[in-house]
Amino acid sequence: MRLNLNYNKQNNNYKKPSRKKFTREERPKQGLKVEVRGDDIAKALRILKKRMQTEGIFNEMRERTSFQTRSEKKRLKRAAGRRRWLKDREKQIETRGY
Repeated sequence: MRLNLNYNKQNNNYKKPSRKKFTREERPKQGLKVEVRGDDIAKALRILKKRMQTEGIFNEMRERTSFQTRSEKKRLKRAAGRRRWLKDREKQIETRGY
């Protein structure tokens, strides 16, 4: 008797291996690599800083320095939303004139 453990519709006793899907927050952190070309360390540092900014490392460090209560998080989130709304509103006024 030969066992075929490859996944197919008839063979229900074998589960198809699935890849775990991560959201951006859950994704396992990988190291940031920046290549230094031609001994230009200043440029490499600028690139590293920009990558850290886009990954959200600076915000995470700021959040971890002290404990924030739920109400404080909610208040800060609301204030950030208002700032975004006001910024969009200013752009609308510039482009449309109202």
